Amino acid sequence: QVQLVESGGGLVQAGGSLRLSCAASGRTISSYPMGWFRQTPGKEREFVAAISASGVRTYYANSGKGRFTISRDNAKNTLYLQMSSLKPEDTAVYYCAASRNLLPTTSRECDHWGQGTQVTVSS
Repeated sequence: QVQLVESGGGLVQAGGSLRLSCAASGRTISSYPMGWFRQTPGKEREFVAAISASGVRTYYANSGKGRFTISRDNAKNTLYLQMSSLKPEDTAVYYCAASRNLLPTTSRECDHWGQGTQVTVSS
């Protein structure tokens, strides 16, 4: 099956930017709708953004709308999340995920997960 590995997280000041990557191996992700989720301690994992298999359609949670951009490069088997104008409330572990068919807007639709990458935004 497919393995997913996130990278690009780190510590940034409010207003800064980060670009997260999710590298897939084992299987091609070209047929998978994919998404990004985030989670803080004691909180339920929440949806951030999703993208269709072709990359044509995208969907964003209100929390990141206008600040985050999801994209993919199927030739490189990689998913990306560009984050700008970061806020302290964006602090979380960010996970990439792959779905069987539909755009993954809840954790229930996700069949494969990465290990997560920590994003910390200081005020």
